[in-house]
Amino acid sequence: MRMSEPTATPIHATAEQLSQVTWDANGLVPAIVQEHGTGRVLMLAWMNEESLRRTLEEGRTVFWSRSRKELWRKGDTSGDRQWVREASYDCDGDTLLFVVDQDGQGACHTGERSCFFRSFGDSDPHLHVSS
Repeated sequence: MRMSEPTATPIHATAEQLSQVTWDANGLVPAIVQEHGTGRVLMLAWMNEESLRRTLEEGRTVFWSRSRKELWRKGDTSGDRQWVREASYDCDGDTLLFVVDQDGQGACHTGERSCFFRSFGDSDPHLHVSS
């Protein structure tokens, strides 16, 4: 946990850049969240146009919950906030990437630092194979 709260870094996207985002049939786009400094992928979530706009304006990640059908700002409940440092979109405009400073324990609701803590194959310590 940080000793002092980081400051938000709003991202000033142009209308032309925002028009490059390709939304799916539900008006959503996947957003990958990567940790600043380590490059570790922390999570993948979904954004609609409003959550993208708020994320860029506020400098904190805001996502769209497909199950609850509502916006949610990462860390409002858990305290595990994400402070945006960089924002980009891929060559097709159909995936977003946010580089963040991660506050608290981590990005995963399970308490892990990253949602990608399980591996395929024999190297996954979280899987227990019974005989």
